[in-house]
Amino acid sequence: MIVATAITRDATMTDTAHRDGNVSAPGLPTLPRLSLNSPLALTGPVLVALPCLLAALFGMNTYAPYGADAAFGIAVGAAAVVAMAQTLILAARPPLVEPLFGGLDRMYRVHKWLGISAMVLMILHQQIEPDFERLVRETSLGDLGEEAGELAFNALLALVAVSWFRRLPFIGLEIPYQLWRFSHRFMGALFAIVVFHQFFVDMPAGVDPTFMLVLNAFGIAGVVAWIFTELLAPHLRRRDFTVSQISQTGDTTTLMLTPKGRAMRWRPGQFAFVRAPEAGLSEPHPFTIASAPRPDGSLTFSIRALGGWTRSLPATLRTGTRVQVEGPYGRFDFRKGGARQIWLAGGIGITPFLAWAESLTEAERRDIHLVHCVRTQDEAIGLETLRAAAARNPSFSFEVVVTARDGRLTAERLIGAVPFAIRQADLWFCGPTGLKDGILKGLKAQGQTPRRVRFEQFEFA
Repeated sequence: MIVATAITRDATMTDTAHRDGNVSAPGLPTLPRLSLNSPLALTGPVLVALPCLLAALFGMNTYAPYGADAAFGIAVGAAAVVAMAQTLILAARPPLVEPLFGGLDRMYRVHKWLGISAMVLMILHQQIEPDFERLVRETSLGDLGEEAGELAFNALLALVAVSWFRRLPFIGLEIPYQLWRFSHRFMGALFAIVVFHQFFVDMPAGVDPTFMLVLNAFGIAGVVAWIFTELLAPHLRRRDFTVSQISQTGDTTTLMLTPKGRAMRWRPGQFAFVRAPEAGLSEPHPFTIASAPRPDGSLTFSIRALGGWTRSLPATLRTGTRVQVEGPYGRFDFRKGGARQIWLAGGIGITPFLAWAESLTEAERRDIHLVHCVRTQDEAIGLETLRAAAARNPSFSFEVVVTARDGRLTAERLIGAVPFAIRQADLWFCGPTGLKDGILKGLKAQGQTPRRVRFEQFEFA
């Protein structure tokens, strides 16, 4: 079975808001990859879809006496409000909710599709707007609420469109990540205007107030989540670190960070958001933690230069520079796998495997073979960590495939390199989608489909 799990990382969120390798068709949103074999992966999407459906049914039933058009218009409007409220709640990254989606990458994909769904529902509500003029006593506050709703509708439509078409269709033009994120921060303010519209727009007297109470509760929850994300979370979740070491290998910058005060606890394979405001890098970007937990709380990030933010690191960061780290996130954990495992990394996708390798002890009894694919030898990072893990544990082995020298990795070569039958092993993957898809297709043709395939999704925003 194929299980898409955890968050993609490491590949840095660049100025284009996507990471190394896995880039979808320009401007066209990719469907979320859900595993039907993993109940946990479906729990979150079901839990967010259900309130939208129930709100629509509740609204339709409440306004059914006013005609089918009015009932349908209210129903889609209610579903839009609930969907938008939940996008803001998910954007707050509630730690207790992440496991219900199987990782933050899945949670953000649902967040994205909730926003798109809210946009579609808002358009329907606008086109089938209920007409209660003859049934209500109009008030100045109600008129203001109606005008506010029109304003928020058009502005939200524009922002959701920016989010959807970050890469403009067919021409490949990308909206800069900073502009994309800046526009996103207004979502909550516009949603607050929608909630104002919902509270005060003139509605017929005698309608069961329960429906509006439920809708108002979702609206308030969404606004509160946005306020928490923008004003409180940055102070509550970020920990201060200082750069203790910085080095460069090809186009990859490796940072070792030492905590100032309370250290962060994480599991190998998790990631965190990093920002360095005093160096002019105030936008948080997600990267895999490329090291196992250490007694002194220090951690390592290996960051490939993929955009303006990441390219500027060697020139802007120095030993002693203060950085802020938020996390950890993600659920990419090889210890949830079987007794035989293949770790396949493409390029900078090696970083979660470096953390895993560093965490291996002599007592580890899993048979593990790591294959790291790079274009040139200079791109191979963390070889010292891998050699130390192999020396420490004879059940762990690794090889580096340099495509410029050895040619590209094929399924046949992988079958010959792995010291056990692939069909009896779990395949863990992190890297470009093309590499994963090509290998899996070839393995299937050879009758060597792995027992399970677990991978990280590089499209994050």
